[in-house]
Amino acid sequence: MPRFAHTLSVSAPPSVIFAIVDDFTLTPQWLSRCTGIEKLDAGVNDVGTQLKYHYADGRRTGSMDGEVIAREPDRHFAMKFTDKMMDVTVDFVAASDGVGTTLTHSIDIGTKGFGKVFTPLIKRDLPKQTMDAMTKLKTMAEARATR
Repeated sequence: MPRFAHTLSVSAPPSVIFAIVDDFTLTPQWLSRCTGIEKLDAGVNDVGTQLKYHYADGRRTGSMDGEVIAREPDRHFAMKFTDKMMDVTVDFVAASDGVGTTLTHSIDIGTKGFGKVFTPLIKRDLPKQTMDAMTKLKTMAEARATR
């Protein structure tokens, strides 16, 4: 099962980072493969909120069913997505470091069925994709923190 975690320092408070991650309309701005996340339940995001993740991977597009599996404002946010080829858990943990935030983003991908064929490619590409997303998220958070 491919897994990757990346930690970086962000010159913004945890509340700013959490607000970006918690706002699904912003996700395509920092996560390049994401074309949108639909929230299928009304109200604020909470554990159990049902989601539909839409993505483009080269010429291939698709969607995954998902849900929020952890939500502690300004500290922890996690989602799980699934389709016939994979189960993906996306996790963010933020902690104030006195100056800004130490942010850890981890992704666990369980391949299944035909998806197992892609395991070597996922293992190869996951670190760069995760670090690129984190860099964009950091840039967004720091820009918002200076407003």
